[in-house]
Amino acid sequence: MQLLLNIDVPDLPAALAFYTQAFDLRLGRRLFAGEVLELLGAPVPLYLLAKPAGSAPFAASDAGRSYRRHWTPLHLDLVVDDLEAALARALAAGARQEGPIKSEVWGRLVGLSDPFGHGLCLLQWRGLGYAEVADAVSDDVSE
Repeated sequence: MQLLLNIDVPDLPAALAFYTQAFDLRLGRRLFAGEVLELLGAPVPLYLLAKPAGSAPFAASDAGRSYRRHWTPLHLDLVVDDLEAALARALAAGARQEGPIKSEVWGRLVGLSDPFGHGLCLLQWRGLGYAEVADAVSDDVSE
């Protein structure tokens, strides 16, 4: 299996500028007559898809795309080595910080939104990262 990450945006040039400046990604390819940009430099390729505000995500959708700040149960977590430096870079590129940096047993994090309303977090591991709070693995996922 291969994992791809697609992010709908209303403005490809602005999205390209933000994601390359904020997270040190680089343009790979322009696809579908320039309506999709492939960004490389993360463990999975990230694709920016030009989708106008108000357009339907799929035929049976009751709601059009909105690029105001929105909540979704799926968001980006970007693991960084230096949280303060990564935060400064993201803010300089146009991200919005959504609360203070929080410290947890497994590390530190800060919530952000990109200029297109998508939520994301910057994480910096402490010790073993999530393994600091992991339970033993069982074959029974209902436990």
